[in-house]
Amino acid sequence: MENEKMTFTIINDEGVEIECEALFTFESDETGKNYMVYTDNTIDEEGNTKVYAAIYNPDDNEGILQPIESDKEWKIIETIFNEIQEETKLKGEGNEQ
Repeated sequence: MENEKMTFTIINDEGVEIECEALFTFESDETGKNYMVYTDNTIDEEGNTKVYAAIYNPDDNEGILQPIESDKEWKIIETIFNEIQEETKLKGEGNEQ
């Protein structure tokens, strides 16, 4: 099954619109909050794609993203992100010919 890309636009502090792509979303049982991990597809100095995370309400039609509030939340997001990266890496290795 092909995953459909979810894109959205944010406005940065300078008022510039930036096109972003949601990489994945999840709800944490620990915090009871929903999180979105996304990218603006820019590259950092080390050649890595920049990735961001925010709290979001899936029932909110306005799509307002809230900042992550604690180190605990960042640790939860980092753990999930690393698990997904590892799964993706393993799937990619399984497809090599």
